[in-house]
Amino acid sequence: MSRPPRPTSSRAWLCSGGVFDWEPALRKLDELNARVEDPTLWDNPDQAQALSRERSRLETQINAVREMENGLEEAVMLSEMADEEGDEATLEDARASLKTIKDRAARAELEALLSGEADGNDAYLEVNSGAGGTESNDWAGMLLRMYSRWAKSRGYEVEIQEETDGEQAGVKSATIQISGPNAYGWLKSESGVHRLVRISPFDSAAKRHTSFASIGVSPVVDDTIEIDINPSDVRTDTYRASGAGGQHINKTDSAVRLTHVPTNTVVACQAGRSQHQNREQAWKMLRARLYELELQKREAAAQALADARTDIGWGHQIRSYVLQPYQMVKDLRTNVETSDTDGVLNGDLDAFMGAALAARVGDKRGEAAED
Repeated sequence: MSRPPRPTSSRAWLCSGGVFDWEPALRKLDELNARVEDPTLWDNPDQAQALSRERSRLETQINAVREMENGLEEAVMLSEMADEEGDEATLEDARASLKTIKDRAARAELEALLSGEADGNDAYLEVNSGAGGTESNDWAGMLLRMYSRWAKSRGYEVEIQEETDGEQAGVKSATIQISGPNAYGWLKSESGVHRLVRISPFDSAAKRHTSFASIGVSPVVDDTIEIDINPSDVRTDTYRASGAGGQHINKTDSAVRLTHVPTNTVVACQAGRSQHQNREQAWKMLRARLYELELQKREAAAQALADARTDIGWGHQIRSYVLQPYQMVKDLRTNVETSDTDGVLNGDLDAFMGAALAARVGDKRGEAAED
């Protein structure tokens, strides 16, 4: 019978060699607590809310480390007692607890890497079907459901901003807002073309079809981030909203579409009950999209990301979902793959997102070392 070795420093193990620096984090939290208590802070509500979000995020990280540290000490102590008493069943429970803590620590390590300028923000996720009519529309609808389920499994809020239904199934396009800690940081690596191979449920001959749809992700930005948009560069179109929303939303031109002509950036919103509400939200979405474009310019990987969005078809996909003749989902950037296609399509995406995030951070570290 063997028990797991006792770590010499549980906090050092959990903090992963400086990815999450403990003492600086505690000092930063003390500083944020002091600033939050300053009554003049709320003279600027947007700045106050941003600071409160940062404080909440850091406090959550610190509490998570403390909980894991306590769990680790308890599991090791339990394993020592079980080893002395020859209790194999209890020892196995201790091993399971240690594995759970290890998995949680690995996840926390990845979250600690989310240090980009907008990683902590909420996100807009946009899905567009590629060429192929009903097949691609149905695939776009499947992706929309997949990301909605991923978000809800993490306790994030999902709100539909715009949705254009396909003629027979699925959606031609849709935009959702995903709200929660580090939503943009996790989702940003999902931008690109996604490819599906399956036996078509719409083909009476039961032939295999390949479908494409694109995902675009932008951070939700607040008024503390300045995005200079010349109103004369923006074309505004109104149209009748489609889908759910009641009689009013379907009988008036309440939906709003904005086009930023210089960048050909298009956003649309139909979630509100009035044109005024939709116009205001559409401007927020446009600012987010243009901010994302600015972020892309600052990153070395931005060009590859932009190329992936240029054509929703062959040669541009970042991930393949194969349901026939075998089952496999494979990310073409990180080579992470799984045969659990049902799990992935139901929102189990953490392995893909984690690998993409780690690779992205690794690339940045390599560039810094070369400099």
